[in-house]
Amino acid sequence: MGREGVDDDPEIRSSRARYSGLVRRKAYEFDGLGDYCDKEWDLMEGDGKKFCWYHVELPKGNQKLSQSAQYLIDVLCPPLKLQDILSLVSNGPYCAHVDGALVFRVNSPAPPSSNFTFRLAARVTQNSVITVSLGRVPRLGFSPVGQSLLSEIPSVESPKFGMDRGGIVIKEHVLDFLLTMNHSEEADNPVPKSVSNLVVHIIDTHVDHLEDVVTKLEIELDSVEVDLDKGGFSLKRQLLDNRRFPKMHLELQRLLQVIAHGEQVFPRVKEKCSVKDWFGNEDINSLEELIGRLRRLKENVGFISNRVTAVQAGLDSWQAEQINRKLYCLSFLSIIFLPLSIITGLFGMNVGGVPWTQQRDPKLKNGFRNVMLVCVGTLILVLLCFLFPFLYGRINGWRKQRALKRNWSINRKSFLKRTIGGGERGGGYLRL
Repeated sequence: MGREGVDDDPEIRSSRARYSGLVRRKAYEFDGLGDYCDKEWDLMEGDGKKFCWYHVELPKGNQKLSQSAQYLIDVLCPPLKLQDILSLVSNGPYCAHVDGALVFRVNSPAPPSSNFTFRLAARVTQNSVITVSLGRVPRLGFSPVGQSLLSEIPSVESPKFGMDRGGIVIKEHVLDFLLTMNHSEEADNPVPKSVSNLVVHIIDTHVDHLEDVVTKLEIELDSVEVDLDKGGFSLKRQLLDNRRFPKMHLELQRLLQVIAHGEQVFPRVKEKCSVKDWFGNEDINSLEELIGRLRRLKENVGFISNRVTAVQAGLDSWQAEQINRKLYCLSFLSIIFLPLSIITGLFGMNVGGVPWTQQRDPKLKNGFRNVMLVCVGTLILVLLCFLFPFLYGRINGWRKQRALKRNWSINRKSFLKRTIGGGERGGGYLRL
């Protein structure tokens, strides 16, 4: 069955139309000379220097892995086989040749709805590239070379400097976005002239995306540390109740997992691409630089994780201090009310002979004395039970110390004096 016959199948057309609003698809065709154009979604490879790129964006949500696989099956099958599609959608690091094409992925198994779940998979041949990502990846598109990012921001006249001088007005949220973005040496994405340029561009945008997320975490952590330095009982209590830092630590662990996947996969991609005659040497060097950036990013994430642990330890110590203060207040109240409870207990006893009372019954005149004797005896027994190990240890230590002093006093004389003294007492065999 040809391609046209497959597209004319009503079941396939209905299944693809079912997920048309959920899965975003982009298809580009490059001429190999620095120009590109949009094309239809036919999953065909290019001819000669031309090559094609097909990109699928899976929706971010609480869908299961099987549902994501169903999305790709409806979009990529045919001409891709089920084995090829499952190799793209499965979790974990992977890099191998599948059906003659190089397939690699760095899919993290975290929930798809999380902002710290990253999935990137690619199927590379000599004249086509198929990529799958979870949600939108920043800077994945292209722009003409030399065009600045500020060109998209409208230039308006600033009334502060007069009508003859223009200025650029940037909203605060746009400026925050630009400050948190990490770019390569060039902020614009040049149009790739080969498949190897396109592969480097895809991996580069993935690393940039990770760096953007790490930068946002650093800015958030810096702001929280500044607020903590200023103090504030309510802020610290809110951070503890919301478990902000444990959640941040979990997010950092997810980032470390994705970075670890990249450290496993991208060197293998470089190794497998280096033997291809259509993969340029400059792109091999670019992959090596990206691997180095990924390793430095891992060190940075580890440093942030240590900062989060230190801040959480400070909050825990502050919480322990607050608990100790409350316990101190309770102990102070118990010190105040304990004598009062003892007095009320003594004068509330239903026995005879209680001082300053009218309980003068001759039959019960010694009741108070007997109760006091029982209390004193019980107190002595309790003290002995608690003090006996301490006293026994002190006595035993005193005996050992005394024995050591006796041994030291006996051995205090020098060997010569003891020998001479012994010779004199033994008959004078050392005399000349």
